[in-house]
Amino acid sequence: MGYSISSTCVIIFTIMTVQVSYDPIGGKEYPRNLEEFYRFFPDEKACCIYLEHLRWPNGFICPGCGSGNSAWRTGRNLFLCSNCRRQVSVTANTIFEKTRKPLRLWFLAIWELTSQKYGANALGIKRVLSLGGYLTAWAWLQKLRRAMVRPDRDRLFGVVEVDESYVGGEEKGVRGRKTNQKAIVAIAVEMKDPKGFGRIRLRQVPDVSAESLVGFISDVVRPGAIIRTDGWGGYASLQSKGFNHKITVLANSPDPAHVLMPGPHRISALFKRWLAGTYQGAVSNEHLDYYLDEYTFRFNRRTSRSRGLLFYRLVSQAVQTQHTSTHLLFKQTGRGPRLS
Repeated sequence: MGYSISSTCVIIFTIMTVQVSYDPIGGKEYPRNLEEFYRFFPDEKACCIYLEHLRWPNGFICPGCGSGNSAWRTGRNLFLCSNCRRQVSVTANTIFEKTRKPLRLWFLAIWELTSQKYGANALGIKRVLSLGGYLTAWAWLQKLRRAMVRPDRDRLFGVVEVDESYVGGEEKGVRGRKTNQKAIVAIAVEMKDPKGFGRIRLRQVPDVSAESLVGFISDVVRPGAIIRTDGWGGYASLQSKGFNHKITVLANSPDPAHVLMPGPHRISALFKRWLAGTYQGAVSNEHLDYYLDEYTFRFNRRTSRSRGLLFYRLVSQAVQTQHTSTHLLFKQTGRGPRLS
């Protein structure tokens, strides 16, 4: 039938001993530069072994029966569970599911995306990887963005500034917090003492009601944190939700808003500049959340000295992220080929 998974891992990837209990080691668990990248992934088999370690760091676990017994690899490079006899691909239920391109090409796309300080757009990925079409590169990046934020990530704490921003072109005759076409983005920023920013969280919200704004804060900030906001009524119920709410009434101060609440205003300006520079602002509201996730991924890791570690983090999260079909990506925007 085949050969044991454990023996394969030892033979092919002895340099890799991925564990989830400590930070990975550069040069052993992830490549630190392009030269090491090619040494880590000389062929498709090495890429598969790498995914195996990241997906099942303590050994194969069958998604069907949950058994952790030994499994065998079939001639089609599938795992055969020794308990329920189910066949499992290492890419099943990951963003790589049903891909017709080599994993090594995917890894190169991830390396390019994470090694560039400001990211990479679809046209750049298409050119670097010599992909057949722009839409393939676009779909790959959309799928990778869906893996950039872990659903179980830690919530913000300490002093957190929260405000909203608007993404989109100018709207005539619209004032204040009203909008017809712009996307509303809620921003939460950890503030450091005496200055500086910690982690951030961004999310597109449908409106500036208490349900949307307080719901966002409750999801991304731990109770007990100090929340600084302006005097907007949508934040009025924060105290009852277990937060220490500090209000700054901007209209009563001679200082501009970006001085009184520097966190959200700085993040908003940086995000819009990044969006315009890397993607020329060509982002639909339907996919904006995933660009927000990408920016959050980059900003929260801005002090990382190793771009290879970002590669490791993204691949690790990619094998834990459910597959989204390219058909669905196009259908969500109403753009691209007319697929039925």
